[in-house]
Amino acid sequence: MALADALPVAIPGRVAPPENWHITLRFLGTLDQVTYERFLAALDVEERAPFRVQLDGLGAFPNARRATVVWVGVEKGDAQLAALNAVAEEAARMAGLEPEERPFHAHLTLARVRPPADVRDLEGWMVDLGWHCDRIIVYRSRPGRGGARYEPLETVRLGG
Repeated sequence: MALADALPVAIPGRVAPPENWHITLRFLGTLDQVTYERFLAALDVEERAPFRVQLDGLGAFPNARRATVVWVGVEKGDAQLAALNAVAEEAARMAGLEPEERPFHAHLTLARVRPPADVRDLEGWMVDLGWHCDRIIVYRSRPGRGGARYEPLETVRLGG
């Protein structure tokens, strides 16, 4: 079963299309070509082994009472994703970007909610889906009508 088939029908806000679902390791913003190439050169994941990602339950930012983002958490693979976040964060710093101020929280964003909504009724909803993670894909986000489109720029395989 796919995640889109398992979702409760009553997720508020603008639900992202399934083809846009991803786990963000590090948001980079708009980069010039030199900074982008520095980032890629510093993104060293050759020593990182592929691993399993298992999804967990629904959550919300900043909280379920006043949600602006509804997400699915990660039950298995969160430590490996946090390690990849640290690698991406170091690569971003080496490329000259400012450090990310928010702590990393492995999640898959499902919907953006404006105005904020109470989603406490979704708490406890669990999902038993996962995949084998063997690569990092660097995307360019292109804002547009109906939400952003994501264009893959680079694929970096774990373990070389």
